[in-house]
Amino acid sequence: MIALGIEGTAHTIGIGIVEKEGERCNVLVNKSKMYRPEKGGIHPREAANHHAQSFPLLLQESLKETSIERDDIHLIAFSMGPGLGPCLRTAATAARALALMLDVPIIGVNHCIAHLEIGRALTGCRDPVLLYVSGGNTQVIAFMEGKYRVFGETLDIGLGNCLDKFGRELGMPFPAGPKIEEMARNGKKYVELPYSVKGMDVSFSGILTACINQIGKEREEDLCYSLQETTFSMLAEVTERAMAHTEKEEVLLGGGVACNRRLQEMIKTMAEERGGKFFVPPNEFLVDNGAMIAWTGILMHESGLKMSIEETKVRQNYRTDEVEIKWR
Repeated sequence: MIALGIEGTAHTIGIGIVEKEGERCNVLVNKSKMYRPEKGGIHPREAANHHAQSFPLLLQESLKETSIERDDIHLIAFSMGPGLGPCLRTAATAARALALMLDVPIIGVNHCIAHLEIGRALTGCRDPVLLYVSGGNTQVIAFMEGKYRVFGETLDIGLGNCLDKFGRELGMPFPAGPKIEEMARNGKKYVELPYSVKGMDVSFSGILTACINQIGKEREEDLCYSLQETTFSMLAEVTERAMAHTEKEEVLLGGGVACNRRLQEMIKTMAEERGGKFFVPPNEFLVDNGAMIAWTGILMHESGLKMSIEETKVRQNYRTDEVEIKWR
């Protein structure tokens, strides 16, 4: 089966074409284009306009890069949520138009679950605890009793959002995570920041405020280093606790922030010290992408899940644990 997936939850519009060969995920093409605001954070309407303008050419380029014809596409999948309303609606509209034009089924995919499923498919892990860390989301997720359960999450902002807001205070372009990672490598001093773990959940807003208040008082490199070390240590703690609670021996990273090498190093060390295994897909599949939507759409479709056009309304607050996982 071949599916075309459309990702459009936030700053990225992505198209992925994926073929399922037996149980293997074969990514035929995976292209995306990111909206980068001139200043400040993401403006949902401007991002949606960017997606609408970029989609036709991105689709044309994606089809041109593969040897498949339009009639070879058996399924259209799209990111139904969670995400920014205008962006989600733009991707959903494109998906509906394609599904009707090609006369193929359409299915809406939970964005968070798509990160987990593409990671499982490409790394070979079987039943991991997923640490999902992106701009708008920070969750610790694991499969239990027919659903992907959220064992811990942020109580306020996603870690990527936290890093971007701090980066803006230092004059960094969006997204700020890569520049913060680069500067953190030259950090020499740990600046004490609040360590905010509340049971299985985490909070980043207080850490962000404390770090911003130190600008001008401490070296920027030291602040970047301290922000990473504090927030990443919090994530390692709650992820380890989830592994112990669920008795799972694998941990998988997902989301754009998971591209950070220091975060990967800390989670890998935690997993190996408790006798577990660590998995992370290539960066191309950590950031938002259409291939993960296409692959998850295939899994859902083959498990018997179906949607009519009328049922494809987007869901901005689509919870990970609302989805019935029939394919496992």
